[in-house]
Amino acid sequence: MTDALRVERAEVQVREFVQRVYGWMAAALAVTGFVALAVSRSEALQQIIFGSPLVFFGLIIGQLVLVVWLSARIGSMSASTATTVFVAYAVLNGLTLSAIFLVYAEATIARAFFVTAGLFTVMTLYGLFTKTDLTRMGNILGMALLGFIIASVVNLFLRSEGFYWLITYAGVVIFVGLVAYDSQRIRAMALSGVGGTKEGERYAVMGALRLYLDFVNLFLLLLRVLGRRR
Repeated sequence: MTDALRVERAEVQVREFVQRVYGWMAAALAVTGFVALAVSRSEALQQIIFGSPLVFFGLIIGQLVLVVWLSARIGSMSASTATTVFVAYAVLNGLTLSAIFLVYAEATIARAFFVTAGLFTVMTLYGLFTKTDLTRMGNILGMALLGFIIASVVNLFLRSEGFYWLITYAGVVIFVGLVAYDSQRIRAMALSGVGGTKEGERYAVMGALRLYLDFVNLFLLLLRVLGRRR
């Protein structure tokens, strides 16, 4: 096999795997958006979800359990199980994210979504095509994300508006960077040849989950920045 043919096959593998990853991510976002919109249109569902703190916080705990379990066990799951859990997580996320329709005007939500999609696309392309190794940046962003989570929890008690906005803007920077880093990791995964194995679908779901979380968190942070409450 010539070097040119080897390179061409590698690029085809990368393209096919990346398409699968982003296909699953887009499907999960569509499920979340559809569920959130459906709940926002149903007073009965809103009453069930938000009328009882037990139900609402139960859904949040269920989300956390699912995403932690999926992240920790995806290496030993079948592709079908990983996909089912991922879709279930997207549904639960849609149920809780429906709250944004009660807080923000729909035009504001749409604007935040399109700004998020634009940033996500730019950073994805950068991550996929840059020759710069983003590993070191990924390590820094991982520590920054941990600090972001801790600071967010602390501010639940401090209730400092200044600290709230500092955390918000820091979060935007962190997740913008994570989009590029995770995109480069997905390309590296594809180049390793996993896309052509029977475990390829499972790895595609793993990559889709990372990008899905990056997109949703970036969207929620930008919604804070751009948000006009009802």
